[in-house]
Amino acid sequence: MSRCAWPLLRRLSARAGLALRHGGGAPRARLAASSASSSSSASSGDGGASRAPDTSLFVPVPLKPGLGGPAEEDVGAELTRPLDKGEVLKNLNKFYKRKEIQRLGAENGLDARLFHQAFISFRKYIMESSSVSADLHIILNDICCDAGHVDDLFPFFLRHAKQIFPMLDCMDDLRKISDLRLPPNWYPDARAIQRKIIFHAGPTNSGKTYHAIQRFLSAKSGIYCGPLKLLAHEIFQKSNDANVPCDLVTGEERVYANEDARQAPHVACTIEMCSTNTPYEVAVIDEIQMIRDPARGWAWTRALLGLCAEEIHVCGEPAAIDLVTELMYTTGEEVEVRNYKRLTPLTVLDYALESLDNLRPGDCIVCFSKNDIYSVSRQIEARGLECAVIYGSLPPGTKLEQAKKFNDPDDPCKILVATDAIGMGLNLCIRRIIFNSIVKPTVNEKGEKEIDSITTSQALQIAGRAGRFGSSFKQGEVTTMHRDDLVQLKEILSEAVPPVKAAGLHPTPEQIEMFAYHLPDATLSNLIDIFVSLSQVDGMYFVCNIDDFKFLADMIQHIPLNLRSRYVFCTAPLNRKEPFVCTTLLKFARQFSRNEPLTFDWLCRHTKWPLAAPKNIKELVHLEAVHDVFDLYLWLSYRFMDMFPDAVLVRDIQKKLDDIIQIGVCNITKLIRASQSAAAPGTAEVVSEDFPLSRTKKDARVVSDRHGAASTEALSIAVEAAGLRRAKNLRPSRLGSRQEDLKSYGRGSLANRLLREGLLTQEMLRQLESEWQDQHRNGRYGFGSKRDDQHRSKETGKKRK
Repeated sequence: MSRCAWPLLRRLSARAGLALRHGGGAPRARLAASSASSSSSASSGDGGASRAPDTSLFVPVPLKPGLGGPAEEDVGAELTRPLDKGEVLKNLNKFYKRKEIQRLGAENGLDARLFHQAFISFRKYIMESSSVSADLHIILNDICCDAGHVDDLFPFFLRHAKQIFPMLDCMDDLRKISDLRLPPNWYPDARAIQRKIIFHAGPTNSGKTYHAIQRFLSAKSGIYCGPLKLLAHEIFQKSNDANVPCDLVTGEERVYANEDARQAPHVACTIEMCSTNTPYEVAVIDEIQMIRDPARGWAWTRALLGLCAEEIHVCGEPAAIDLVTELMYTTGEEVEVRNYKRLTPLTVLDYALESLDNLRPGDCIVCFSKNDIYSVSRQIEARGLECAVIYGSLPPGTKLEQAKKFNDPDDPCKILVATDAIGMGLNLCIRRIIFNSIVKPTVNEKGEKEIDSITTSQALQIAGRAGRFGSSFKQGEVTTMHRDDLVQLKEILSEAVPPVKAAGLHPTPEQIEMFAYHLPDATLSNLIDIFVSLSQVDGMYFVCNIDDFKFLADMIQHIPLNLRSRYVFCTAPLNRKEPFVCTTLLKFARQFSRNEPLTFDWLCRHTKWPLAAPKNIKELVHLEAVHDVFDLYLWLSYRFMDMFPDAVLVRDIQKKLDDIIQIGVCNITKLIRASQSAAAPGTAEVVSEDFPLSRTKKDARVVSDRHGAASTEALSIAVEAAGLRRAKNLRPSRLGSRQEDLKSYGRGSLANRLLREGLLTQEMLRQLESEWQDQHRNGRYGFGSKRDDQHRSKETGKKRK
């Protein structure tokens, strides 16, 4: 009996939308026709000008074999015969190797990577299925019987490829969603009015923000947008002290000026929290140069383009004038520039401090790591002087108390030790800024720590804190701790700040939801990756760094959450280098997914509240992490009020925790001594850093107190790698002089080089010397003992024999 049943096959093929031919001739014309509509649609919409997507981000959707069902199996086997899987495999491999098939795949959006992945999935599906659809079964049988051509498989292959890569069918829609070339059009309310843009440009301590705030206070309604909670809180207090009712809005807090919680006409907020729907008479956007920030720049872009105010007062560095003017040109709005000069003189001294014995009241030593903060503060108090301490991870209340202590003329504390956290948000009476080092650790896109010179913008921002107008010091001074750094600091400060060239953008929840509609099986992290890969921006914009977002998305991916809730959890402001905080977010999300409210009692059990005052540095660092956990709870409580119901109680204990941390910071030198005395001999205390500890790019060896590896060899490796990375990243204007410095790395004492670069303190040097002497007395050298070395050499000799 004949196994061919073409009438039935044609009906099945028509239902599948396939045009199959009878016979085994070359099918090139038919294949070209079948791919024409797909390839033309792939290039429509943008005329083919859009960039090719990064297909490495396309994750295939797994398909289970044998989906045809018993009914289809009966039809296919009845019309033909059971398939010979050996012959099928041979023909599938022939299909894969044909250049015409690869070309047709490329025309349908399958590059080499996707084509290979799709074929592997297609082959596995056929070979492992107990049955396939009747039309595919018949085509495979004809090919095995030499009654068909392997090219006849292409429509089935393409259908399978679009099943495992659903983005192939909706690439045009995805490109339209991720088109970021016209951000001004995202804010129709702002475009409906004619806004007046006033740019207050000037250096630190020039009065630019003061003049903008005066206009804010005189307006009938206004909004202040700042980069820090401290700045928003300062404007909130100033406004209410001036009898101008003003609310405070941050990610973790809402404070109303009116007792009945009615919204006041003025509001001071962190810039991420500003409303683009509420109309105001005046808006103030502070520190506009942060529009270039790789992580937060999108918030300044959103405020500048979207605030619905009659007057927009922008404050910041002159380097941002050109970009703001260009951005406003696209909205049809003109920019009025008001330039300001520094109100008090700032002098770069011709001599370095060189010794802490030369400190004077009003001095501020700027360090770029917690380790340096701890070391310098202990050395200062060893000289009988009191010092205040300010660094980034301290709670805002503790920072304010330390600033108040330093500013109080009646307080014996006259020295400040701080990181670059003093560059914004704190009013300090500083006479002289002393850079402990002019190199700053940063983390590159690979997560590796790099050491590079501070930028001109950073140096000016920090140095400008000296000699604040209205303080007891009418003139500011700047110098360095080490003589070798002073020449470079002068060069850095003398250079012009590079112009701000682009403004940050970030995908909105609505855009990600539309992506998820087209790609329902993709993870949130994968959706973000594909969005950025397909996104199109013009030269005035860039897509902000999304690594922190993706880190959290991957961390909670296994927890069942709806997309909007998942997106909110992933935008939570936390430091992913703090394991305790990340673990807490994971627990929050897990309990949230079970629809179980996160109560005050639950939080107290998790954080082991109440907590005692810290006895060492490690406990102080943990208290700071607990404070961040409370911040995280409060942040989520304003987004999921029903699930985080105890915000008032949490805020109360957070204030108590702030007081406990203040006690620890006031006694920080005692904590350092306790940490070192508690450490085992030959090891150093664990000290948390704001950055991953130094490591070479391709070497797993880590220079870390955490591992107790105070080895001169490991330190040498780290310093050499840091020096090479720094040389690679230095700007051309200083490259020549820095290369000479790097050439001289091999000359002189290693300890002197480490001290000069700020990677080693005198205290650490003494401890290293003591440990090295102990190792010599015990017959150990470097990482192993002399005896071990001799043993290894004997073993090697035996092997050679």
